[in-house]
Amino acid sequence: MAKLPRVFVTRRLPKEILSQLDDHAHVDLWDSDLPPDPDNLLDHVREAEGLLCLLTDRVDKALIQQAKSLRVISNMAVGTDNIDLSFATAQGIPVGNTPGVLTETTADFAFALLMAAARRVVDGDKYVRDGNWKTWGPSVLLGQDVFGKTLGIIGYGAIGRAVARRAQGFSMKVMYNSRSQKDMDEKIGATYAELEDLLEQSDFVSLHVPLTDETRHIISTKELELMKESAILINTARGPVVDQGALVKALGNKNIAMAAVDVTTVEPIDAGNPLLSLPNVIVTPHIASASTRTRRQMTQMAVDNLLAGLHGDVLPHFANPEVST
Repeated sequence: MAKLPRVFVTRRLPKEILSQLDDHAHVDLWDSDLPPDPDNLLDHVREAEGLLCLLTDRVDKALIQQAKSLRVISNMAVGTDNIDLSFATAQGIPVGNTPGVLTETTADFAFALLMAAARRVVDGDKYVRDGNWKTWGPSVLLGQDVFGKTLGIIGYGAIGRAVARRAQGFSMKVMYNSRSQKDMDEKIGATYAELEDLLEQSDFVSLHVPLTDETRHIISTKELELMKESAILINTARGPVVDQGALVKALGNKNIAMAAVDVTTVEPIDAGNPLLSLPNVIVTPHIASASTRTRRQMTQMAVDNLLAGLHGDVLPHFANPEVST
């Protein structure tokens, strides 16, 4: 019997899906809820032919260079900013990702953050738990209306459009800014706007761009100063698309009313980070895609990509399709 290729899986995943690898590979599983540190990651990948990794795993040029046998990288995420994609491509290593499956789930969560921030849901829960609910009061925990307000979406790909569809149900005016689309989205009623105009006019700004050199700190001091003092910023994209230091200052100075973020510059965020000392921010632990159905589908897609790469087949979902040509 031919020797099975070795693959490294960097986290616990549903056993019934991972078991699909058993007849095709020797599976080296990092059996922990926490990711392997860089040294452990390298130790386990050094002789591996396949890698199934998460966005928390840094697969950089140095690691790829030392993983001499590596034939496929399967990233259980849509984005690949944790991987040196250019170098992997130059080495002829196909990189898989999991697009599409988390679009609606992430859009649900982005809108949930928008609603929670506008209507002070987290504040209300804390108010009750702290024993402050003595009576109904006409000025207790006043929030902002969502119905009929203006939503600015930065990044109008699949997730951005899904958020726009949800805004329709609240009769919101939707503006968007995107590199590739500059015509009005007639179906949804969303209108293209230059970034400055979008920031100045929006009551809510929701970020849905990938992390690239171009989008890093796309929201910084200048952009935050353009926003309304009553505006709320939502980020379910990647932490570094916002200059976190500038956001702390803007929130502290009340340049904007509030932020609700599912991602931070460094993850996990340190408990002593100044962002967490502010009362006008909601921070969640990168859970926008965290529904049972979506995470299972992401795992299945990642396994399918890994198996295809091990068999020398075209990956069902390519982040660097030029490798297959």
